[in-house]
Amino acid sequence: MLWVANCPCTHWAIGCGGSDCNGIRNMFTPDVCDSAEWPAQGQGPCVYTALPYNPVDGRRVAAQATTISITANATDGKNPLFPATFPVVASCAPGEFLASLPADVAGVAGLARLLNSLPLQVAQWYRLKQQFALCLPRGGDGGHFQLLAAPTVELADSLRKNPLPFLFNPKNRAYYFTITGIAVNQQRVPTPSGAFDMERRGQGGAAFSTVTPYTALRWDIYWPLRNAFDAATSGIAHEDKVAPFDMCYQASELAMTSVGYAVANIDLMLDGGQNWTLPGASSLVQVNDRTVCFAFVQTDSPVPAHAESPAVILGGHQLEDNLLMFDLVKDTFAFSGLLLGIGTTCSNFDFIMGSS
Repeated sequence: MLWVANCPCTHWAIGCGGSDCNGIRNMFTPDVCDSAEWPAQGQGPCVYTALPYNPVDGRRVAAQATTISITANATDGKNPLFPATFPVVASCAPGEFLASLPADVAGVAGLARLLNSLPLQVAQWYRLKQQFALCLPRGGDGGHFQLLAAPTVELADSLRKNPLPFLFNPKNRAYYFTITGIAVNQQRVPTPSGAFDMERRGQGGAAFSTVTPYTALRWDIYWPLRNAFDAATSGIAHEDKVAPFDMCYQASELAMTSVGYAVANIDLMLDGGQNWTLPGASSLVQVNDRTVCFAFVQTDSPVPAHAESPAVILGGHQLEDNLLMFDLVKDTFAFSGLLLGIGTTCSNFDFIMGSS
């Protein structure tokens, strides 16, 4: 669900029993229906209250469910067309709820497979296919993106030909998928049998997370991968560790390539024989002028993680500069691999370019 901070003092609230409440998770009817803190206009004597969640600090807060209007640029996939404004079900939150989020952020948009997630609301309003794409720019890059590869390539059509199924989790509607193994330098990493499987209670499996900064692995997967990568980079001098990372290298010892640092590739082995390759730009992160660190952590490290404890949480650093496409009807996804390999990034979108 989408939430925003600092709603207007007087705003429309969703009344108890309204049809919009069907998709609100973790909702309750407050004992006092007219809140002095959140004055609202509603059709009934009582309004529904949602519990918006801050994914950075893990807090929840009681906030009224409401409807707001948001504006986004319509596009034909190549060029901007016109601004489009549409209503969405959201919730209000106090301004201090933004304290842990980056500057200029107004709220958080939920992307999970729930009725009131932003992708499903947009699809329902405009009668579009229940699909969306995600392309996270690397830190410090711009916020707009268009895939301006040189030479120009069509990525979407090729991705649609090789979809992978989501893995159903009985506990939540996050995006889980199947990993069958991990390889370093094309050599399979020895992990316990069933290490990547999902249990009946919903624990295990692999999940996408845009709020987990770096891919988090359960200990029985992290240490075999960490040791295999260390062996494959044994000729590179180590540097003092920088939290939250366990293994770091001297930046001056690493050469650069078009896909990041020149180190052994890590392959996530997926369904149907597909591999998601993580080259140096995805496996390492520079933390200061002298130090580059192995960009994976254990799930018990102090980073945000799912409550259902996946075996693998594919985090933001490893998702950056990868185009992902999600089909919420077919319950499938597809991925491009690191876009640096075709000479582009997720930052190369220019919404002021003219039609061509």
